[in-house]
Amino acid sequence: MSGSLLEVRGLRTVFDTPQGEIPAVDGISFHVKRGEIVSLVGESGCGKSVTAFSLLRLLTPPGRIAAGEVLLDGVDLLQLSEAEMRKVRGNRISMVFQEPTTALNPVLTVGFQIAEAIMLHQGKRKKQALADAVEMMHLVSIPEPELRSREYPHQMSGGMLQRAMIAMALSCKPDLLLADEPTTALDVTIQAQILALMKQLSREYGVAMILITHNLGVVARYADRVQVMYAGRIGESGGARQLYRRPRHPYTHGLLKSVPRLDAVRTEKLSSIEGQPPDPGSPLTGCPFRPRCTFATERCATEEPPLERVAEGHWSACWHHGRLAEGE
Repeated sequence: MSGSLLEVRGLRTVFDTPQGEIPAVDGISFHVKRGEIVSLVGESGCGKSVTAFSLLRLLTPPGRIAAGEVLLDGVDLLQLSEAEMRKVRGNRISMVFQEPTTALNPVLTVGFQIAEAIMLHQGKRKKQALADAVEMMHLVSIPEPELRSREYPHQMSGGMLQRAMIAMALSCKPDLLLADEPTTALDVTIQAQILALMKQLSREYGVAMILITHNLGVVARYADRVQVMYAGRIGESGGARQLYRRPRHPYTHGLLKSVPRLDAVRTEKLSSIEGQPPDPGSPLTGCPFRPRCTFATERCATEEPPLERVAEGHWSACWHHGRLAEGE
């Protein structure tokens, strides 16, 4: 799309196994504008994190990108050399990993690991880079940041390590931030502070963000647009407000109904989506959500619904999106 910072076209990521190719991301397309927060939501195993790793080309065998384009300001990242990609990672695109304990080097101080990215991409001397690292640690609410900057990862709690990862990702003020469950290890108060900070930086510096999360409350509060993923595909796409108010895919509808509501009768049971996601190793025919869908018909078993426009800025991959719109 014209004017987009990032445009993903037909991205397909597979894992090679003795049984053949298993698609983890199956031909998805979406875009992200500057300063925009786009959320990827869906159950575990739907392809959210693999999508983020694919954008940065951080996949290792047996995973590989089989097809598609990842355009950053019009340049296809999938065509760059590894040396050219190293200039993109941590500089133009940064990532907050889901597991900070495995993402940080155990034999280097946390402050130096943050400063290292600043020295590499911004050319600053070590002393200035370390000072910038301390300032970033302060911004993400790490207490006594100067002292903590000299500590090693094993000396910090999981929540503090997560904040250090966020500080590292934001240190070079990237164009795009990939946040994979960025507040999983944090308590509710710190979650709110970190997410508010990330949104503030997004607005102030034009940093775009792809927010990967299971928390639909976080999506409602911080995301501008939402991509609902299922079985490696995008089932619904649209603005956060319109998608929450009027979901047009049965899977999105089920996800929203499973969220506890303060205004609900206390004796009511939470709704759940029956069944399990499809086996990625088995060939899919028709709609991948069909076995769990209450709207499914014979057509759903034989024809895969395309992602089509159902309203301004709103797309759904469902043959029966009109029935959802009618409130059936």
